[in-house]
Amino acid sequence: MFKALVVEKTDDGQFVRQIRARSIDDLPPGDLLVRVRYSSLNYKDALSATGHPGVTRQFPHTPGIDAAGEVVSCESGTFAVGDNVIITGYDLGMETDGGWGEYIRIPSEWAVRLPAGLTLREGMAFGTAGFTAALSVLGLVQAGVEPSGGEVLVTGATGGVGAIAVAILARRGYRVVASTGKSADETFLRTLGAAEIISRDGVTEGSERPMMKERWSGCVDVVGGSTLAAAIKSTRYGGAVTCCGLVGSTELPLNVFPFILRGVRLIGIDSVKCPSGTRMQVWEKLAGEWRLEQLQDMVTEVHLEGLEEKIQAMLRGGAHGRVVVKHS
Repeated sequence: MFKALVVEKTDDGQFVRQIRARSIDDLPPGDLLVRVRYSSLNYKDALSATGHPGVTRQFPHTPGIDAAGEVVSCESGTFAVGDNVIITGYDLGMETDGGWGEYIRIPSEWAVRLPAGLTLREGMAFGTAGFTAALSVLGLVQAGVEPSGGEVLVTGATGGVGAIAVAILARRGYRVVASTGKSADETFLRTLGAAEIISRDGVTEGSERPMMKERWSGCVDVVGGSTLAAAIKSTRYGGAVTCCGLVGSTELPLNVFPFILRGVRLIGIDSVKCPSGTRMQVWEKLAGEWRLEQLQDMVTEVHLEGLEEKIQAMLRGGAHGRVVVKHS
């Protein structure tokens, strides 16, 4: 038996969350059994915890799209008993019971070996948010956006993805302009390496025009909607914008001018089905040259019992940095 946070649907269609004892026999099929030591809280987890049908449709369910722990058994032989592994993406925490339980059972191809230089806790301090941020930075680098090319914008900069993107870009020598709707977090963003902080309105001002004044050599956008459209319209010739979020909107009010007149590239970032080779490359970077000294300052650690408050804060837009879930 083990402990897990379980979301259940009541007879009247409501969703309730409670910590329950579960059996390993209750877990879905898979060839890899992992004792979870740490998980994390992401926006997708908060949605799953409230029964959002765009994330999870089968209940009872245990959220947690991230997990890090030790291998208990591996029928495929890919891992040895006791190996430390990280699991992010795929179906974990969506329709497959996730990291908010002390054990998970999954296909072994979902897991990667914890890179040397990272602890299990650090792996979850990054989690899907850090992995997505690193994929976004990698997208800009591969598109030819260099530190010498000018300013790089990061939107939604106080959230998990945005904050880690700010820190990685600053570590690589970029001049980072961080956009946020939370003016009280300016000190936090400057600690991460942001050279300038601007408001959301500062990004979108003038965006009613077909094109905006060129400013950004690149952008990491985690907001979507009008913010993403404005970032694209104000990106310099030959620049690139990565897109990984939709908290602002799923719609993109945009024309083709930035693409056909300035050669701007829009790069979609998907952390769910990312190929294993790229996945391992990114984790190695996070354990090595992109390792962040500020990582621990960005983390709030809770146990399962403390998750409810953090879920509500995230749904209200009050998330700050990363929330790591520690199992006993």
